[in-house]
Amino acid sequence: MSAPVMHGYFKPRILGAWRMPASGPVILAGNHSHNVDGPLLMGTSPRPVHFLIKQEAFVGIVGWYLRNIGQVAIDRTTVDRGAITRALGVLDEGGVLGIFPEGSRGEGDFSSIRAGLAYFAVRSGAPVVPVAVLGTAERRSRMVKALPPVRSHVDIVFGEPFQAGSPDGRRTRKAMDEATLRIQDRLTSHLAAARRDTGR
Repeated sequence: MSAPVMHGYFKPRILGAWRMPASGPVILAGNHSHNVDGPLLMGTSPRPVHFLIKQEAFVGIVGWYLRNIGQVAIDRTTVDRGAITRALGVLDEGGVLGIFPEGSRGEGDFSSIRAGLAYFAVRSGAPVVPVAVLGTAERRSRMVKALPPVRSHVDIVFGEPFQAGSPDGRRTRKAMDEATLRIQDRLTSHLAAARRDTGR
């Protein structure tokens, strides 16, 4: 989703965008409480983001658009090796891979995250940048119930990059489990700090 559209529909306040590395592979990890969180991040990130998106969204003109801007379709019912390869390719080429580590829309509090983010972080060695999206689920539009009201105030808060993998570069199952716990701790801490700093 383009930046003009996002800035036209919402009134976003973007904080800490300078923390995003200007070049090189990056994994952008966001909380997910509303279906506009992904488009909002696509339109406000300082660098183009290639998100892993459920394949059910890739239909008709929407599917064409998502593929055209480099989004990655993934089958969530199985181990989608094709999607994994494409996602790693984004990082291998020095791009930004976007992931909602909770797996699907929920409370958006990082209370439960899946191991996929840890796999990409450990496998690629790319730093993880936490980002908190706040305000998208606070109210519903009277016109379109599935969307927040027009000109909603939302906050997008980028955190400090961190390395999720083990310093010794291990890729064992134990290393993946440790990375998952490390990621959850950092993302939860960032979300709490973002809420405190924005008053949300």
